[in-house]
Amino acid sequence: MSNNTSPPLRLRAGEWVQVRTKEEILNTLDVNGRMDELPFMPEMLRYCGMTMRVGKRAHKTCDPAVGIIGRRMASTVHLENIRCDGSAHDGCQAGCLIFWKEAWLKRLDGEPASQVSSGNQVSSGNQVSSGHKVSSGNEARPEREYTEDALRSAVKRPLAPGDSTPIYVCQNTQIKFATEPLSPWDVRQYLEDYTSGNVPLSRLAAGLLYFLWRTIADAGLGIGSAMRWIYDVFQRAIGGSPYPGRPSGLPKDLQTPRALLDLQQGELVRVKPFHEILKTVDANYRNRGLSFDAEMVPYTERQYEVDRRVTQIIDEKTGKMLWIKADAIILKNVVCEARYAFCRRFCPRAIFPYWREIWLERVSQDPHDHD
Repeated sequence: MSNNTSPPLRLRAGEWVQVRTKEEILNTLDVNGRMDELPFMPEMLRYCGMTMRVGKRAHKTCDPAVGIIGRRMASTVHLENIRCDGSAHDGCQAGCLIFWKEAWLKRLDGEPASQVSSGNQVSSGNQVSSGHKVSSGNEARPEREYTEDALRSAVKRPLAPGDSTPIYVCQNTQIKFATEPLSPWDVRQYLEDYTSGNVPLSRLAAGLLYFLWRTIADAGLGIGSAMRWIYDVFQRAIGGSPYPGRPSGLPKDLQTPRALLDLQQGELVRVKPFHEILKTVDANYRNRGLSFDAEMVPYTERQYEVDRRVTQIIDEKTGKMLWIKADAIILKNVVCEARYAFCRRFCPRAIFPYWREIWLERVSQDPHDHD
């Protein structure tokens, strides 16, 4: 059991907080280095004592390892742009947004005198520290019950006899234990989305309207094509995104195509139009096993910078390292915004989608090419 007995802070998006000292945080952890089954990871130690701004309240999240359902989490937030760099987990490149229990934070009254632009806080690859150190003053420090060495040792489970493959423990492998199922029909979550500052009222309304539109379009009334067409016309008029769900799929006897661009960090690319991408996926929206998710549709026909190529990530379901041999690209500032998935709508986890190179095209940065 954790040692925390303090009341929840009910932090809202945009509030400033100070991360508690290492000693204070270690004393909130149980014998497994967790609080309410959520691990405090070694990658988080660098932020102890720093001031940060709350990005979103993590009152709910998703867990792809257990399916598409939403999950409820208590007294937890995401700090603005603070992602795991995988340094303690053998270089995992997933770049996941870190969960912070409120017991690991202290609310600050107002904005700190010296601020750091949130846009420069963290890169999605190797991170640089954000905020600034704040002295903890003369606060009494309880005797440490859990050590940093134990924290670092807890990132891998002990190997079973005859097994040479490490099984990692991180926040994402433990989400199913640190949360409980959340019904999409529980309207209290959407009220909290708004009152926490996570989601503006306009986006809540847009989400409701899309849900009603999709329900009618998919009701088998023979008007689905017409409703998708009307949706697309309206979205083009306002500069929005095309309808994300529509029939697709190459014939079963054909392999999905590939394109090798050898894209590198810093290059500028344009995401191809949705109708072109649909020609590269099967009936399950997959290209060589990688899904083109509905949440990627809003980024089509727009330009982005390549953040990095992904070659290894920890499988949330098994805890084992996955080695990605095919092309998988992360684009800078492109994240899942949970606009469409009914069971996890408005999830604040902001996972990076992975892009096949065939869904992208290189954009020349040489002005002479446009002469």
